[in-house]
Amino acid sequence: MVSVVSSAGAEVWLLARAHPAALRRSTDELATALEAVHGERFAVWRTDELLFGIRGGRLVLRTLGGREIPAPKVVCVRQVPGSMHHDREVSLLRHLEGMGAVLVNPLAAHLRCRNKLGQLQELALAGLPVPDTLTYATAPLEGVVRSPGLDTPCVVKFVTGEKGKGVFLAPDGQLLRDLAGALARDVPVLFQEYVTASHGRDLRVIVIDGEAVTAEVRTSADGTLASNLARGGTATVCPGRFPEAEHLAVEAARVLGLAVAGVDLMFSSGKPDMICEVNSVPGWRPEMTQVVPAIVRCVGRRLTHRNHRNHQG
Repeated sequence: MVSVVSSAGAEVWLLARAHPAALRRSTDELATALEAVHGERFAVWRTDELLFGIRGGRLVLRTLGGREIPAPKVVCVRQVPGSMHHDREVSLLRHLEGMGAVLVNPLAAHLRCRNKLGQLQELALAGLPVPDTLTYATAPLEGVVRSPGLDTPCVVKFVTGEKGKGVFLAPDGQLLRDLAGALARDVPVLFQEYVTASHGRDLRVIVIDGEAVTAEVRTSADGTLASNLARGGTATVCPGRFPEAEHLAVEAARVLGLAVAGVDLMFSSGKPDMICEVNSVPGWRPEMTQVVPAIVRCVGRRLTHRNHRNHQG
């Protein structure tokens, strides 16, 4: 576990979700590496440790103890966007950007990835391959599942889901109609093309500053649809095995404005050639040793650029 505690004068922050959530292993590994490079200029903050607002017409940032602190120069956000609330964590990130902090990734990019349909819209407009997807705005779900334009079998997932939760395969319309009354109503669901060749298997590519630094084929443990490691899946690290897919992942990250991304691709024709989704706060396996040094360099480049900009100003 990283020994770093919150420091009021740090230039580089790692911002994680509120207590009591434990830091993910990958996040703790990254924090340790950033501390080794930046020392006392680095700090880990949780979103529930900060106050922010306007005082005398200027944006201010404070600790819970009331001490005013300067905004950091660079912030590495390690809270998955799907768990962010617009009136809470998003407001904090917007405030930090307003105070001049450089976010890795920018808030706008996090928000694009928060909504699974939103990111697919952006990718499709850029001409990148994505699965056929159908959703709705305010139509009643019971009516949606009876729509003649809704093809089955299809994959059903929540528009803001994460880690493979709430994802299931609907083999026919009858099952959808039976389940419509039981599905949550707080966010819409997506009805997505079922890619048979990729059932229980996908390729995760980690992209950092426009480079595919590593990749892994993920496979579900018991033949289920989702291959997420958080759902018990297994993985084989394979950087360079699928160069075309890695190039596609780099393009997806670029389109969404992400400096750090985890891009998941489906095997639609025997090779990973269709983008399933893009994550702005990806995790990685211990064997993926290229990731942490690459993110540390990514943070360092932004700190150097920020300091140079300040010097010029």
